[in-house]
Amino acid sequence: MSRQHAPLVVGLVSGSHVVNHAYMLLFAPAFPLLRAEFGVSLSALGLALGVISAVVTAGQLPLGHISDTYSHTAVLVGCLSVGTVGAALAAVAPNYEALVVAAAVIGLGVAGHHPAHYPLISAAAPEAYRSRAYSVHGFAGALGLAVPFAAVSAAVALGYGWRAAFGVIAALGFLYTVATVLAIRYIPRSIARAGAEARNEDSEAADTSEVAPTGRLRSFAARFVDYFRSLAGAPLILLLTALWFVNSVAAWGIRSYAATLLDAGYGLAPGTASLVAGAMLIVGAVVLLGGGYLADEIGPFPVLFAGYGSLVVLAALLSTALLSVFAAAGLVLLLAATIDLSRPARSTLTDLASERGSVGKNFALMTVGISAGGAVAPPMFGYVIETAGVGPAFLGVAAMAGVAFGLSVFVARAARRDGV
Repeated sequence: MSRQHAPLVVGLVSGSHVVNHAYMLLFAPAFPLLRAEFGVSLSALGLALGVISAVVTAGQLPLGHISDTYSHTAVLVGCLSVGTVGAALAAVAPNYEALVVAAAVIGLGVAGHHPAHYPLISAAAPEAYRSRAYSVHGFAGALGLAVPFAAVSAAVALGYGWRAAFGVIAALGFLYTVATVLAIRYIPRSIARAGAEARNEDSEAADTSEVAPTGRLRSFAARFVDYFRSLAGAPLILLLTALWFVNSVAAWGIRSYAATLLDAGYGLAPGTASLVAGAMLIVGAVVLLGGGYLADEIGPFPVLFAGYGSLVVLAALLSTALLSVFAAAGLVLLLAATIDLSRPARSTLTDLASERGSVGKNFALMTVGISAGGAVAPPMFGYVIETAGVGPAFLGVAAMAGVAFGLSVFVARAARRDGV
């Protein structure tokens, strides 16, 4: 693939990543304000946020199938449009029930972004620069997670409120959607419909007889079942799904409880501990960019091994509570970076292991693994902290990193066997 269209495609999907991640965490920074407005509990608001994640998880594989079968750019524009409608509905929600409905609409929109983004990058970015393309995309997603916090804080400081913040984010999303509609006209069909064209080529190669059209008329459900059957013969994809899940468990354990570790384990003031945990995420986002460069230059596997090996050591050291508070804070700054370093490598491996007609579905499957890890980790590590303490919880993070390291070894063997 020529490098001609790569900047446009990577730029478009990275901007979409910012918007979709802003929608995904739209409610979180406004919890106290929403609680006062609607008179509901924090658990009820957590349920509303959970609705977004639940719909995102449920929508992954169907939207991945649509992306691969029809058009990646159509799913890109569709997810932006639906998510923007959901954010606007949230801004004007008259009651809690309406907020939950808005959450479901947001989730339906957000569900389409990964199944559209990754195949577009795969089709547009030259292989020598693919990890860097994925790292730019990931960095943009990290910025998107910060947008709602900045918007709500600014709106409150200026004397407005959460509705104004939600409305501004929805308005920006609308403008970006319009810009995307205009820009995708310059993306060639070979990229916009890469999955569909690959499937058509495979169908023509497999059967040029009169019965070939019958295959094209199979139902959506039948093709979807065929995809699941094909996974049985794709051990590398299954191993990568497991790796993304285990990685997500470790990542959410770190994100959720790094501040708790510094507070309860090392006696750092809660405000300072939260500040360090926030800085940790920024460091991780910057390191992610470097991870893309390294994966392109030295290959994905050394980056995987370095990232997970470092996390085993750092998490195990922090779990002892024997470090000085300054050393602990310094190591926490690097915790997220160990995982973010390897994210472009995981994306590139998933790309290389995928048939061209299944990139969207395979990345959707990886996103299911990410979502499942995000659902499991916070309550699991929270329970360990409540019953055994924060040290054992981070020893558990180290154990998860060890499992990820082991899975990386199996992934490397499977990739060599498959010629990836």
